[in-house]
Amino acid sequence: MNARWGPDGDDATAEADDRLLAVRAAEGDEEAFEVLVLRHSPAMLQLAERLMGTRAEAEDAVQDAFVSAWRSLPEYRGEAGFGTWLYRIVSNRCLNLLRARRPVAGLETVAEPAAPEHQCSPARAAESHAAVRDLAQAMAALSAEQRVCWVLREVEGQPYETIARAVGIRPEAVRARVFRARRMLTEAMAAWR
Repeated sequence: MNARWGPDGDDATAEADDRLLAVRAAEGDEEAFEVLVLRHSPAMLQLAERLMGTRAEAEDAVQDAFVSAWRSLPEYRGEAGFGTWLYRIVSNRCLNLLRARRPVAGLETVAEPAAPEHQCSPARAAESHAAVRDLAQAMAALSAEQRVCWVLREVEGQPYETIARAVGIRPEAVRARVFRARRMLTEAMAAWR
């Protein structure tokens, strides 16, 4: 990363730095946009992978989202942080892909981390596999909109207001979607409590 663009470490400085980079990129500075891509790619890829279920689909979604962001930079006004703006673009891209996909793929395609052999009995491994399978089925039963809101809130830890801006709905609607997703997942996973 070019040293002249590196953030100083605190969130306010990084956000101001992102806004400056976005302005420069909107003016055609490809190096500034490259820094933004390098800075935000890991978080956007992690989000997309959680939403899409596979690394390959996540990479495609994030690449499409960054192309869209590059084209839309002149419209970026800095009202929301650059990261929040990207969350919205990536979330919308994933939502569109999930809506177009029939049937919705579950999370069973995400590899379960292997436990060290000394801690993993065959019975425990079978139980873990069954729990992951049931969770994947429960996640697949959520609507794409519920899944996005739930992942952004419960996995990414985003506040409702940020999710609302990212998804393009009111915070109350986000709360309702997260509530319904929680209820459905709790009911589906009741046997595992």
